[in-house]
Amino acid sequence: MLTTTTTRVLEPAELDAALAVLDRDPVSNAFVTARVQAAGLDPWRLGGEMWGWYSGGRLESLCYAGANLVPVCATPEAVRGFAERARRSGRRCSSIVGPAEATAELWSLLEPSWGPAREVRPRQPLMVTTSMPADVAPDPLVRRVRKSEMEVIMPACVAMFTEEVGVSPLAGDGGLLYQARVAELVGTGRSFARIEDGRVVFKAEIGAATRHACQIQGVWVAPEHRGRGLSETGMAAVLDYALREVAPVVSLYVNDYNAAARAAYRRVGFQEVGAFMSVLF
Repeated sequence: MLTTTTTRVLEPAELDAALAVLDRDPVSNAFVTARVQAAGLDPWRLGGEMWGWYSGGRLESLCYAGANLVPVCATPEAVRGFAERARRSGRRCSSIVGPAEATAELWSLLEPSWGPAREVRPRQPLMVTTSMPADVAPDPLVRRVRKSEMEVIMPACVAMFTEEVGVSPLAGDGGLLYQARVAELVGTGRSFARIEDGRVVFKAEIGAATRHACQIQGVWVAPEHRGRGLSETGMAAVLDYALREVAPVVSLYVNDYNAAARAAYRRVGFQEVGAFMSVLF
């Protein structure tokens, strides 16, 4: 009986095996699954390598190594294998993010060579819902952002990113990659906003989407409009679209210290089912 274990980069022909691992937890793995379904396993198209942990010749765990390092269904043994490969490769990612337990173990092994991190967020509740709230009506003014409104939505996106991550997405390449990502979300009809007098009042996007689950991201309310319940009615509007047209399960993750956001999401029907962790460089 084979007992050997190994870590290596997956070949494009191993797509079905990779998808089988991803399907074990379609909600937590939505981000990686969406990328793999769209691009396959070729590193150039995927935007990074997909590492596989094999036990007895069977693929058991994955780790996406691109702009983010993301452990997927990673056992403790797999985490150690991924950490060793990451140490040898050197840090090329801007963050490590994934299910809290595996990510914490991965970071504990990488911190001596990759640290210090700019910020560590050890617990970010993963929240899901499968239905619309009974007592929060969708904001009728929240709609898809039009392609002609890129100049309107970009300042709000930059403000959200800077507020959430702590650095501007315009640093480095002048924001070219970030602008391209925003344009992709707008172009595919997954960017939503309430716009008044040419300014964004509320916005959110459906970032990752598969047939099993999708993930809402980038939720933001203009500072002067906060405290009016717009995050709840706005989220209800995006949730309505997501459930009707995208996937039967809608998820998001939020910082544990953001009590206001967590309370708003609970009022819209989201429930905590787990936790993510993020290490930011």
